[in-house]
Amino acid sequence: MSFLKPFFLSVALVWPVCHESFALQNPTEKSPPNILFIAIDDLRPELGAYGADYVHSPNLDRLAQQSSLFHNHFVTVPTCGASRYNLLVGKLPQSTVEVGNMAAAQLISKKAEGERPVTFLERLRGNGYYTVGVGKISHHPDGYVYDYLEPKSDQIELPGSWDEMLFDAGKWGTAHNAFFGYADGSNRNTLKGQVKPYEAADVTDEGYPDGLTANLAIEKMKDLKEKGQPFFLGVGFFKPHLPFTAPKKYWDLYEESEIPLAPFAGIPESSSKASLLASGEFNQYALGEEKASLDAAMSDAYSRKVRHAYLAAVSYVDAQVGKVLDELEKQGLAENTIVVVWGDHGWHLGDQLVWGKHTLFDRALQSVLMIRRPGKSGEQITQIVSTTDIYPTILEFAGLPEEAGLDGESLVALMDEPQLPTWRNYAYSYYNRGVSLRTAQYRLTEYLRKEGKIIELYDFNKDPYQSKNVAGDQPQKVEQLMNLLEKGNTGLYQKEAGDK
Repeated sequence: MSFLKPFFLSVALVWPVCHESFALQNPTEKSPPNILFIAIDDLRPELGAYGADYVHSPNLDRLAQQSSLFHNHFVTVPTCGASRYNLLVGKLPQSTVEVGNMAAAQLISKKAEGERPVTFLERLRGNGYYTVGVGKISHHPDGYVYDYLEPKSDQIELPGSWDEMLFDAGKWGTAHNAFFGYADGSNRNTLKGQVKPYEAADVTDEGYPDGLTANLAIEKMKDLKEKGQPFFLGVGFFKPHLPFTAPKKYWDLYEESEIPLAPFAGIPESSSKASLLASGEFNQYALGEEKASLDAAMSDAYSRKVRHAYLAAVSYVDAQVGKVLDELEKQGLAENTIVVVWGDHGWHLGDQLVWGKHTLFDRALQSVLMIRRPGKSGEQITQIVSTTDIYPTILEFAGLPEEAGLDGESLVALMDEPQLPTWRNYAYSYYNRGVSLRTAQYRLTEYLRKEGKIIELYDFNKDPYQSKNVAGDQPQKVEQLMNLLEKGNTGLYQKEAGDK
């Protein structure tokens, strides 16, 4: 079913599979645009382009000036694998498998063609695009399914989606080791968590994995130019995901004492710890100087150190994005390439006492989205959009027919008219046995807990940092918004015993 827009009745057309066939049948038509899709792990909208003037992000800021910059983009699930699964299939979660990190591994990788959902990559590939993934696009960091301490397998996570799936694991040996890697070639997994959650090594960009990923993407771009075929190049960077590691030169961009702390570090009034999380991922890094807790905030000094580490990682990945964008220009590809930068979710940096994602608060759900279209000017878009909208947007960019059953709608019309009066202007998110609705002014969340349904309502006009649940004070507003929330309630928590 679809509740983000009316159910599509259109039937997908079968276009010629190869670019040469397209050219022969359409000799006068312009070649379809290339698509450069950059996924950045755990990137919340804390960049210069979003008003954070203390953040050094010149490359992303420059791209943002040329792009439709979405100020209110919300992911559907605040965890890596499930958010990426939602991006790839364009549907809201119907089961608890779809809100877990192994969604693609279970529902795509292990399924035969015809039994698995069709990713937008598979649609592009079947219609003349050459698809290449470099780094982390789906959940597993090199696109192959295997456990942290296992050798790389030959089980691809997204069968049918890629012509090539590439990764340079460098001195770390495997992608999982690289994902949690430190500059000396060690990693969190083999060291069993006996590491710090940050590192500032005096190394080149290639001293950490994202530098290798940028170089690999640059080399592949040269090959793609020679092919003369429309391409989709997905580039997935790790930082600023934990551990917050970056070459020292990016740490040196910041004066730690000037880095702002979380504007609200507490449990929201009339809420509870059950709506948050105990920062378990952060606390896995056992050599950190302090542990995060919902009982009290970490010290200001250590909070600033960790925020400094996160921002250094942001600046490091910003530099890698800049290298890729520069190569796009150098190769003469920019004039026919759409560029998308997407953060797979946000991250609490002490907000609501949380250090991590995995909540239904804006800090975990709001992330970066910018889309540059050749020949189009940059626009500031404040209406609410969802990651679920990206699949139909990419289809429209590629000139492909609408896909039946998708839950999002193309952003192209909104990009053309940022104040589009007919835009939906709300988004749904799911996690922690909760369903959440974000509108321009409110976030309404319904949790299904052992003690029954729990309702939380936050008014961003009066409370931009979600410090007070006002559901008890505004029952009429809750009732009004509940009708809309129920349209997005897929029943996933009623269908199964619990979140897996």
